[in-house]
Amino acid sequence: MKTHTLKLSAVICGMAVSLAACTSNTKTTTTTDSTIIDSTAAAGLKPAGPAPEWGKTIRPEMQTVIEKLASYGDKPIETLSATDARKNHTPTDAVMDLVKQNNITIPTPKVDTMGKDIDVSGGKIHLRVYTPKEGKGPYPLIVYYHGGGFVIANLDVYNASAQGLAEQVGAVVVSVAYRLAPENKFPTAHNDAFAAYEWAVKNAVSLKADPAKIAVVGESAGGNLAANVSIMARDKHIMIPVHEVLVYPIAQSDMNTESYKMYEKAKPLNKAMMGWFTEKYLTTMIEAQNPKISLVNANLKGLPPTTIITAEIDPLHDDGVMLADKLKAAGVKVDSKNYEGVTHEFFGMAILVPEAKAAQAYAADQLKAAFK
Repeated sequence: MKTHTLKLSAVICGMAVSLAACTSNTKTTTTTDSTIIDSTAAAGLKPAGPAPEWGKTIRPEMQTVIEKLASYGDKPIETLSATDARKNHTPTDAVMDLVKQNNITIPTPKVDTMGKDIDVSGGKIHLRVYTPKEGKGPYPLIVYYHGGGFVIANLDVYNASAQGLAEQVGAVVVSVAYRLAPENKFPTAHNDAFAAYEWAVKNAVSLKADPAKIAVVGESAGGNLAANVSIMARDKHIMIPVHEVLVYPIAQSDMNTESYKMYEKAKPLNKAMMGWFTEKYLTTMIEAQNPKISLVNANLKGLPPTTIITAEIDPLHDDGVMLADKLKAAGVKVDSKNYEGVTHEFFGMAILVPEAKAAQAYAADQLKAAFK
């Protein structure tokens, strides 16, 4: 991503998410597997071409974002070094540009943010803390882990998700900039994720948060990290989260599932990219079988109630389904929804994509119920 657009992108997309909470002129329709809230904000978005071969069921708003992303002409991530891949445009850039081009109103943020560096084994990591402007606390606390295959992306790229959760749940959110691969190999990101959780538990009161009401949320690689944090908290006998929300999590290492086959060439995530991410984060491919990577092989007993969100047009769709089944078999309460017609990374696009707005509202409702 171009550095000069990064922060503006984050601000626009972050503020955009609050639209999901405050737009009043909406109507709700229910499908067999998801609740779709039609947004007037993005009603004018129309794709320029036909649906792509890899995603014939794609929704118009989602397709418009994907077309904008393709328009930048970036080289495929799987052909680049990690350093160059981090310079590519992201779905957040595409959303930002569409918001500007369509003169979509951006609400004022309902949160304040501050940065915090903390010590971890072998270095430091950065946290971004979102605190609601309304109310006095103590607020519930959410520790959030961004996506990017353990290799790319950052807090700005995923600002929309973290800010949206803070605003809709009325919670303090601690977004974690764990160290990335290949500079930091497995299990660095996993250890950083848990260190950040420990810090949040110990410092909850100073954050105006209630240490008895803490949850973890993650997207993609971050979904894997969030689940691992719950497992490590259980095993280390510290307070486990009261809930976890896993959005299209990486949950196993077999890249021959039905969704990997069906959406091998999907955008913005495809099978080749997943192989590239795996090679960058792991030292040897044998590590792909480690229960920290292949969560379906982990001991999942005693984990908190879990919400799993999946996207239809996503190689990782089946990962989420398999993990839900494994959690249920381990006696964990699981609630899950699949959103049709959308791709990987849709969750943070609430200002443009109705399914994202619905998914964020669903996640917020699940978290609020858990915090009660």
